[in-house]
Amino acid sequence: MSDERNNMIELYTAPTPNGHKISIALEEFNIPYRLHLVDLGKGEQKTVEYLKINPNGRIPTIIDTDNDNLAVFESGAILIYLAEKAGKLIPNDPRRRLSTLEWLMFQMGGVGPMMGQANVWHRYMDDRYQPAIDRYQHEVKRLLSVLDTRLINREYLADEYSIADIAHWAWVRTHDWSGVAIDDLPHLKAWIDRLADRPACQRGINAPAASIEDSQDKEEFIKSAQNMLTK
Repeated sequence: MSDERNNMIELYTAPTPNGHKISIALEEFNIPYRLHLVDLGKGEQKTVEYLKINPNGRIPTIIDTDNDNLAVFESGAILIYLAEKAGKLIPNDPRRRLSTLEWLMFQMGGVGPMMGQANVWHRYMDDRYQPAIDRYQHEVKRLLSVLDTRLINREYLADEYSIADIAHWAWVRTHDWSGVAIDDLPHLKAWIDRLADRPACQRGINAPAASIEDSQDKEEFIKSAQNMLTK
């Protein structure tokens, strides 16, 4: 990311898995963007101004200044929009495209929400309620096991690297935060490492926090974002 380029995408985000999806994608597509940090702890995502571009009051949101200031919210929709804009990481072939969208929806409807719930019950509740913790951690493990099976003899979820991999990796890499071990999921572990080696993934993960210069402010901002993952 560089302010020296002509900005086409205004990205409103925070250092959370859903936010990381979009900064990773923008880095992969090499689409110029300008990053706007949304302080979730201060409720900036609920301001009148922000709700005009994202009525759900969440991150991420983009504004495409190259397309009549079009605003797009919901991370899955943003990924599809950017992939089609760039002509990358979403196949043109109908069957391969469908496979990519299936696995993207698997993340949007399953992995993300269930990991988010596991985070809440495992990390943030003052009173631990073990049945809820068990329920969500078991479901996360089941979903991750589905991914592990899918990755047998495959490098990527839809056979070739795609937005489905980006969406999943931003969340799955945080499995420890949800209290879920993956030592018995070797194909998933290898896939996590494979994406971690991609320079664009590294830049995309670091982009939100890297824009905060003061180390103490950075630590407090990231902690605040983690505490707001499912709010």
